[in-house]
Amino acid sequence: MRIVSANLNGIRSAHSKGFFEWAGAQDIDALGVQEIKAQAADLTEELKRIDAKSSAKSLSGAFHFAQKKGYSGVGLYTHTEPSEVIVGMGNEEFDFEGRWIEKRFDKPGRKLSIISSYFPSGSSSDERQSAKFRFLHLIAPRLSQLAKEREFVLMGDINIAHQNLDLKNWKANVKNSGFTPEERAWLTQTLSDTPLVDVYRHLYPEAGDTCYTWWSQRGQAYAKNVGWRIDYQLATPNLAQGARRAWVFKDQKFSDHAPLCVDYDWSI
Repeated sequence: MRIVSANLNGIRSAHSKGFFEWAGAQDIDALGVQEIKAQAADLTEELKRIDAKSSAKSLSGAFHFAQKKGYSGVGLYTHTEPSEVIVGMGNEEFDFEGRWIEKRFDKPGRKLSIISSYFPSGSSSDERQSAKFRFLHLIAPRLSQLAKEREFVLMGDINIAHQNLDLKNWKANVKNSGFTPEERAWLTQTLSDTPLVDVYRHLYPEAGDTCYTWWSQRGQAYAKNVGWRIDYQLATPNLAQGARRAWVFKDQKFSDHAPLCVDYDWSI
């Protein structure tokens, strides 16, 4: 079972850079994308599917679009047809921004969800940081309740670097959005209380420079690998135990983020 998460910084832009061709060659079972920056009318048929190049695993997409044009939005492509699709969180403020798409793959005796989510960034203003904290306050009990009902993997750009290892210049960023003590404490508590497992860190607790998934477009951040790890796969413990390997794909650049790939030993 291969699950891949990628912030595309525009689905049409990523498509023009070869993302869909790359994804079709990766034998992916579930692909979550974030920040698609598109509405339903913008998606051609070739953007709604991932056509496999070398296997039978073509993927069909479902989406949660932001109401604001050119902003946010998430998608989730899967090979297996879901038993149910959940679009949005049931919260007007954040459903307006297109931040949650969930596919359920329920069978007798088993409930399982795959989720693609895009957490708000607070870097542009104090108001957006306040919105980010509202989102975190809202989503924590939702995740806790979901974990009581079903197994799940939530993948996406959560816009928080958790540990010092998760960004190059941590000392210079302790007061900046994405690495504030409050955000890091929220993630620590949510992982503990839900409970959830940060799958990449579970597999590679000491990884430093190889773990980054986002680089500022300022200066030479990408060339110098001055990055942040802000893209995650968070899984309920039973599913996380099935993770076998994870990697950040950097051989080809599709956006300011790199895809996070994880192989599991279970299937949907």
